[in-house]
Amino acid sequence: MQHIHHRYGKLEAVHDVSLDVHSGEVVCLLGPSGCGKTTLLRIAAGLEDVQQGSVAINDHSVAASGHRSLPPEKRNVGLAFQDSALFPHLRVIENVTFGIKSQPSGQRRQRALDLLEQLGMARYANAYPHTLSGGQQQRVALARALAPEPQVMLLDEPFSSLDARLRDRIRDDTLHVLKRAGAGTLLVTHDPEEAMFMADRIALMKAGRVVQIGTPRELYCYPRDPFVVTFFGDVNELSGRVQGGGVQTPLGPVDAGGLPDGACAQVLIRPEALHVAELPESGTSHRYSHVIMAKLLGRTSLLHICAHGQTGQEAHLHARVPGVFLPAEGQPISIRLDPSQVFVFPAATGARAAHGGTQEDYREYAHSDDG
Repeated sequence: MQHIHHRYGKLEAVHDVSLDVHSGEVVCLLGPSGCGKTTLLRIAAGLEDVQQGSVAINDHSVAASGHRSLPPEKRNVGLAFQDSALFPHLRVIENVTFGIKSQPSGQRRQRALDLLEQLGMARYANAYPHTLSGGQQQRVALARALAPEPQVMLLDEPFSSLDARLRDRIRDDTLHVLKRAGAGTLLVTHDPEEAMFMADRIALMKAGRVVQIGTPRELYCYPRDPFVVTFFGDVNELSGRVQGGGVQTPLGPVDAGGLPDGACAQVLIRPEALHVAELPESGTSHRYSHVIMAKLLGRTSLLHICAHGQTGQEAHLHARVPGVFLPAEGQPISIRLDPSQVFVFPAATGARAAHGGTQEDYREYAHSDDG
């Protein structure tokens, strides 16, 4: 897709998006509701006309502004949506073979059975869709989309209606099948963890634009915008002024990342960047950084911390610690900062967080469509 623009009336849903998907690659369109990701998928599929820009598959144009578009059924793309949309009057095997009627009967059946076997659904070949669970129906829908051996697979939130445990298993099965098939895959999701698990590359969108595109590691470890940091999880947000190449915080100085001295800065710190250790009880605990509250979340513990800096600065922060770590309320602690999980940006003009707002204020701002 090259330079795609799309409007619904006065609403600009997509603004100048260009995106490539290579054979065998899974690219995730990630972002909050209303950011334009499903519109892009529908344009790729041919379900929405191109208003401005162009779409090509294997260097052959299938849609361009001012030209007649190739209809969806002639684009050699596979489609799977949140609603599996199986034909209720057809058995599973008949649903899967529906799109490959040009092949001989025996060959069609074998192709369908091979895909159902890969997805753990071969024993349900003669069942009707209404007898299957939601997760089973989703596997059949995927097999049906893959049966014609499409060049491109387009998946729109295919796992969002499934419960968490089942979703993890079907994601894993789906990824293996997609990689075996070798088609280029464009997957729409609002779930950052799903995108990181499924994708070779992620295109993170906000308000119709791609904010950053890259590998999961690039987006998580080298974000180019505060929105990228906040979208992948909660953050501690601090602010300060750059002096001597750093920003002073209650956790000590952090590198200003090239911002000039005197500039106002946002400092975003992931909860897992705080390495916490208990100190021996000594005097009044509130002279030190100390624990306000500790909660066990299963695989991790979440600590609410009051951090005290050497220069008298103080901040309420969250730390996420692996396993069971539940210090008592008021427990004095030391805090060591992992600099790889700390990100510094110029203070956003008009952002409440840049002027002393709370973490919740900042997250609300960062996730808003007009932030």
